[in-house]
Amino acid sequence: MSEQLREQQEERLNRVWASPPGWRYWSAVNNTEVGRWYTLTAFGFFLFAGALALLVRAQLAVPDNTLIPAPLYNQLFTLHGTAMMFLFAVPIFEAVAILLLPTMLAARDLPFPRLSAFGYWCFLIGGVFVCGSIFFNAAPDGGWFMYPPLTTDPKLSGIGADIWLLGLSFIEVASIAAAVELIVGVLKCRPPGMRINTIPLYCWYVLIVGGMILFAFPPLIAGDILFELERMADWPFFDPARGGDPLLWQHLFWIFGHPEVYIIFLPSIALMAMLVPTFARRKIIGYSWIVLAAVGTGFLSFGLWVHHMFTTGLPAISLGFFSAASEAVAIPTGVQIFVFIATMLAGRVVFTVPMLFAAGSLAIFVIGGLTGVMVAIAPFDWQAHDSYFVVAHLHYVLIGGMLLPLLAGAYYYVPLVTGRKLSDRLGKWVFWLMFAGFNIGFMPMHFTGLRGMPRRVFTYPTGIGWDWLNLVSTLGAFIFAAGVLLFAWDLLWGFRRREQAPRNLWNAGTLEWLNALPGPTYGVRSVPEVASRYPLWDQPDLPREVDEGRWYLPDAEEGQRETMVTSVLDSHPIQCLRVPGNSFMPMICAILIGGSFIATTYHLYWTALGFGIAGMFGIMTWLWRGTAMIPEKEEKMVGRGLTLSLYVSGTQSVGWWAMFITMFGDMTAFASLVFSYFYYWTIHEVFPPLAPDGAPMGPGLLWPAVAFGLLALAWGAMLWARARNTAGSATGLRLGLGIGVLAALGSAAAMLWAPWQAGLAPTTHVYPAAVWVLLIWAALHLALGVVMQGYCMARSFAGKLTTRWDIDIHNVVLYWHFAAITGAVTLAVTALFPLLA
Repeated sequence: MSEQLREQQEERLNRVWASPPGWRYWSAVNNTEVGRWYTLTAFGFFLFAGALALLVRAQLAVPDNTLIPAPLYNQLFTLHGTAMMFLFAVPIFEAVAILLLPTMLAARDLPFPRLSAFGYWCFLIGGVFVCGSIFFNAAPDGGWFMYPPLTTDPKLSGIGADIWLLGLSFIEVASIAAAVELIVGVLKCRPPGMRINTIPLYCWYVLIVGGMILFAFPPLIAGDILFELERMADWPFFDPARGGDPLLWQHLFWIFGHPEVYIIFLPSIALMAMLVPTFARRKIIGYSWIVLAAVGTGFLSFGLWVHHMFTTGLPAISLGFFSAASEAVAIPTGVQIFVFIATMLAGRVVFTVPMLFAAGSLAIFVIGGLTGVMVAIAPFDWQAHDSYFVVAHLHYVLIGGMLLPLLAGAYYYVPLVTGRKLSDRLGKWVFWLMFAGFNIGFMPMHFTGLRGMPRRVFTYPTGIGWDWLNLVSTLGAFIFAAGVLLFAWDLLWGFRRREQAPRNLWNAGTLEWLNALPGPTYGVRSVPEVASRYPLWDQPDLPREVDEGRWYLPDAEEGQRETMVTSVLDSHPIQCLRVPGNSFMPMICAILIGGSFIATTYHLYWTALGFGIAGMFGIMTWLWRGTAMIPEKEEKMVGRGLTLSLYVSGTQSVGWWAMFITMFGDMTAFASLVFSYFYYWTIHEVFPPLAPDGAPMGPGLLWPAVAFGLLALAWGAMLWARARNTAGSATGLRLGLGIGVLAALGSAAAMLWAPWQAGLAPTTHVYPAAVWVLLIWAALHLALGVVMQGYCMARSFAGKLTTRWDIDIHNVVLYWHFAAITGAVTLAVTALFPLLA
């Protein structure tokens, strides 16, 4: 290949993948830009939450302090925990993954760049809305866990609880969107030769944590729905006087809350898994063991939620089971730590600032793990529960298991993003200030808690043994904050004074260090084929070959953004995927949908409906213009004699996988609502309650049977429509879609008519409220299915859905499989279960 041709190819790649100038810069969607925005925004929320923590510590520095009044103090500690957990700890994982994952996979971008941008704008809007509330004395004040019944009473908790519920529900949309993007990216956008058992360990952790998000966040969304319905419509899900139970919220919250600790912990361990082999100068020992341990940690984390409810009066057998599970999770966690230690012992460790943070994190995390074993024992937890001992334990786990590894990763990866290193000299100061300050601040809290100081108190009397311990903790907190500010200065301003970093300055073996620094916006010059877990060590000529464009997709001759799609297990090339370019649509849609959530918070329901409808039209426009685009040719030569299709559908397409993964998350939320229904059955002697005639209450059988019959017809019509489209009959496709629309609307109407005609009033008792929630959930899914059917109909008439170009119908039929399951289970639970009572 001539030098002139290479320069022309590079010029085309740069032009196609360039971020727009001026104000249009904010329409960028490629991972390099969105990842930077996401990371810096999450770090900004971290600094904000840290400032709130310093105010809390200032108030507790001395007894009988009047610096901060009690109402404001409640808002401070609530918003501190909320921002740290929801606006920093989880989003920073997704931000870093969006930024780094394509480079590790030698991909030009993730498969849905506009989805990443949409998630970012949702995150920004929701975060500013929640955090900004404190400046108007309207912040949530019920703790980051928002336990009812205090928080379900609008008169006692004010609008802050609504801001928490609806603002965070909107943010959770961003988290789930990012999880879908990252999972599909790891499964389908790897370079040829990178089999599933040779992917970088970071990618394994992304898969595991993405899956955990899909199973952990939806229960909280389900709980938020019940919570907000009680606050806004007086449906008594947590009101014992009308059959509800406040403990249900604790179950739903901690089914999310305890896995979230590991959702936070595992991505930071993933960064350790990348830098330890680099500085040990050898490949990781026990690759398979660390993968299995990470999977085991993720699995066991879903069996620990009652760990937080030992003092609620649960049966002894439950305490024993969950205590044992809480102890057992230490085993896979320990395996991961020992793998790192074994790798360092077997190699020749180069001690750098990233390794300094890594070593400090292990020391702090081990202490947090030991206190975790203590609180996992129910009798000890009864003594320490809701004391400052638990505050100390939580922060030792989160700082040691998440923040310090994240800073190790920052010192390791900042040169990859900016082309310049952070200061080694300042880095050591940052580490020792943070390490010393943290231990000075949080070690005394163990003893404060054991001396009886409860959490969430804004002052305390003198002379009971807490005075000097709290003063020391406050001093340590400010020392720790000094380290954070020094890091922030170096990250945001100081690094600009440094010289350009050399290529692969750490001599790493994984693909993210393939490019010269800083890497171009299009990622790799050509997509290579790899043959090992550490290709830069095992294929020394690979950087030169990639730079010379000797591998796949070395050009952008059609002016399109392209990346490669491969098979899930063996990474065989399947498709040359064209990803959509820069657009303001993700931002516009996020603003519209965010406006719907914000308007609902202030009970502006018609305004919220208007924003919601506009947001739906915005999403339809986005999908119409940016997905399932018909290419100008069937296939394309991508290099080295390989020809790939430009359009694939069904199980080979990234869209099918995204729908499949999204619907699993949706089914988790639905399962949480079904769990809530049967939870009420377990706590009542008679459930459903008896009607005046002595029969169990219920929606009857007639209308649920009608709804089920129409649901089956709608599902069958979709299968028939897909079959007719495959056979080449556009008329059959449209007829099937039309029948499906009518049947789905009829089924949804029958579902909602059933409890109405039976006189089930949702404000009178929790049973009719639970029935209404399940049926509304199923009916809304049918309504969304109707929108999808109408979209397919429009695509068919526009010539964008045909026998050959059929992504849309395959994805919509996949949705309808899940919608049919949801409807059938809902009708069985609401109509048939009362007959068994």
